[in-house]
Amino acid sequence: MEIGLNIWIALSAVLIGLLLLDFFTTRKPHEVSFKEAAGWSIFYIAVAIAFGIWVWVSHGSQFGTEYFAAYLVEKSLSVDNLFVFAIILAQFAVPTILHQRVLLFGVALALVMRGIFIAVGAAALQAFAFTFVIFGAILIWTGVKLFQHWDEDPDPSENKSVALIRKMIPVTTDFHGEKAFVKIDGKRFATPLMLVMVAVASTDLLFALDSIPATFGVTQEPFLVFSANAFALLGLRALYFLLQSLLSKLVYLSIGLSAILVFIGIKLILTYAHEAPWLIDQGILVPKISIVFSLAAIAIILAVATVASAIKVRKDPSATAHAGRMSDSVKEEN
Repeated sequence: MEIGLNIWIALSAVLIGLLLLDFFTTRKPHEVSFKEAAGWSIFYIAVAIAFGIWVWVSHGSQFGTEYFAAYLVEKSLSVDNLFVFAIILAQFAVPTILHQRVLLFGVALALVMRGIFIAVGAAALQAFAFTFVIFGAILIWTGVKLFQHWDEDPDPSENKSVALIRKMIPVTTDFHGEKAFVKIDGKRFATPLMLVMVAVASTDLLFALDSIPATFGVTQEPFLVFSANAFALLGLRALYFLLQSLLSKLVYLSIGLSAILVFIGIKLILTYAHEAPWLIDQGILVPKISIVFSLAAIAIILAVATVASAIKVRKDPSATAHAGRMSDSVKEEN
């Protein structure tokens, strides 16, 4: 896929413009209504689809299908982000009118950090084909751990970045509007809002460690990986408010996401084996999972998880969804 510098500049300009639009529309703190969240969600999905159509028309159906598959992977994995964000916002007792600003800060920082991750990942894949196996192993391990703890929630208090901030600078007990830092009696303090922003940003950074390899599992084009990540992230804020009341009902989503991670991990390993010279020389032909099959499999897994969740909640209204966690709890370790 040949992408010139002018296309990268144009994409960057669009993303910066959309971020500025978000900052402008959220400059006045307020509670987001369902209607407002639905409107913004539809807008960002429409933008992502329009971009996919451009890729399809300009670069062919193969790359168009890869983009939509990558976008679907990122969009589905981002729902798990929302679970954790909801837990963080609740644990820090963030006023609802500040939720937008916190999430928007997280999205802006995530775009920068993921861009760096994607560049490094693309370079690694190009230089070392075995990187496919490493990425695949990471995804399989993550999927297995998520499955083992699908009915648990991560503990934001274990966030090392937040603990570091607390050690470096004193923190006020109360929020001070949208201020991350305040001066009290001539002394500089961080506010709880600063801690929340650090928690959200560092959490998204951890999610990037599995979501980016997952996206490389459906396309090896850096341009498509970055654009799919970017458009999925830009709609994250609106999606949070849209699904806020539904998150607790997606009981089996974590299991579905764990299955997607394992599936893509296997796909990455098979991609390496399919083109490995030492296997070809021995006459061993390893099948390669097509992008169309991958797209269908991911869609089916998400549909099954959603339907199963709906049936579970109907039978047991007290059933509650959990974000899942990738590590054993402190109690279990002790």
